[in-house]
Amino acid sequence: MTPAKPAGVSVSARERRVAEAGVLLTVLMWSANFVVVKAAIGVLGPLTFTTSRYAVAVATLFALVRWRFGAVRRPGRFTLPLIALGMLGFGAYQVLWTLGLTQITAGDSALIIAASPVATALLAGAVGLDRLTAPKLAGALTAFVGVAVVIGGGAGLALGTSLAGDALTLAAALLWAVYTVAGTRVLRHVDPLTATAWTVLGGLTLLVPFGVWDAVTAPPASVPPAALAAIVYSGALAAGVANVLVFNAVRLVGPTRASSMQLLVPAGAVLLGALFLAEPVSLAQIAGGVIIVLGVATARRPSVLPTALRVRARSGA
Repeated sequence: MTPAKPAGVSVSARERRVAEAGVLLTVLMWSANFVVVKAAIGVLGPLTFTTSRYAVAVATLFALVRWRFGAVRRPGRFTLPLIALGMLGFGAYQVLWTLGLTQITAGDSALIIAASPVATALLAGAVGLDRLTAPKLAGALTAFVGVAVVIGGGAGLALGTSLAGDALTLAAALLWAVYTVAGTRVLRHVDPLTATAWTVLGGLTLLVPFGVWDAVTAPPASVPPAALAAIVYSGALAAGVANVLVFNAVRLVGPTRASSMQLLVPAGAVLLGALFLAEPVSLAQIAGGVIIVLGVATARRPSVLPTALRVRARSGA
């Protein structure tokens, strides 16, 4: 097994670039996933679909583990913690998020989920797992302001559209923040692919009873090829490969920086929702999207001060 990057070992610029490129790819996959899931749960039951896609994710991830390492082995003393993390970050999160998505638009869901990077930054800083620098905090809060602008000004995306759906989705966002921060410690000892495979297995373990209940009480009239394609895409890519990329970025660049880049997901989800689901887009949403991008850019800076002022401050001028 390839060991995770232990604490205290430097990370090269190339490793950081590759990790951040992986997060950008994840942004694309997750943006599309909001639209794919929203369309699919109109045909299948929400929990039936979620359980099915996580079964695909588990099969995909353990196949990748076997291909990468030659055999599937339990990660020793970290097995139970990873399964527990998965029940929280994939099981409980998915139940809340999917049920919330049945009551609000794909764009609204993506925008509320964007609260999780802010919560991640604050939580990681509070427990000492990440250095909450001024740029990271300013960037996260700026991006969250952009999220608020979009939600508050978007036609059909206001918080009052469905308070129950909004509340479920916000609870899911907070659970994801806890999962991300808690997983940071484990990633010091377990490689991202193995960690993702076992956490997704934990999530599936919790989801199965919900999926069975949903399928029995509200069986779908039919399962068209488009729904099967949605299960494969959402399971193999959005729930499988994407989460490996996220765990890798958390391990190499920290939970705050990795999660701040995910604030780009709402803009992609809103755009795709407008294109494929005819969801409305307003000027406030566009303005909020610009603010979100500005926040992400700020979080990546070494300082909130302009370069000229930083040079002057260092020289004592």
